[in-house]
Amino acid sequence: MMEPLNKEESLQLLSNHFIGHLAYIAKNTPFVVPITYYYNQKENIILSYSNEGHKIDAMRLHSSVSVQIEEIQSINQWKSLLLIGDFEELKGSEAKMYLHSFALNVKSVMAKKESIKPELINNFSSKLTTNSIPIVYRINIHQMIGRKNMPQL
Repeated sequence: MMEPLNKEESLQLLSNHFIGHLAYIAKNTPFVVPITYYYNQKENIILSYSNEGHKIDAMRLHSSVSVQIEEIQSINQWKSLLLIGDFEELKGSEAKMYLHSFALNVKSVMAKKESIKPELINNFSSKLTTNSIPIVYRINIHQMIGRKNMPQL
């Protein structure tokens, strides 16, 4: 039976995952791409980063975006959360601070959720130290819409 997620279920789904799908508009065309994210509950924001490119260029022009997170057990048992918000690029020391927080917290969620070994988590961090400087951004969440489908007992 399909029904809405309550606030607690929505926050749990958001906090217990680190992969989502970001939707944005570029040249009047919708795009959806996977992202690694961290949900900062205190500030009610999604943190992420990317290299310069199509996605960042598009979000700089049209800041309205959405992020979808899902947890699928089967065709009849799933949860899905849609976040609607605005892209905000971070700069300077603020960007460095948020990037550090992002890396620490995503590692923590990865370790809990997937029992990933510490050396594999270090591979994730190495992607943050390449020669190109990542664009750190947050999505200020304005609305959460969650649904779940659970089998009736």
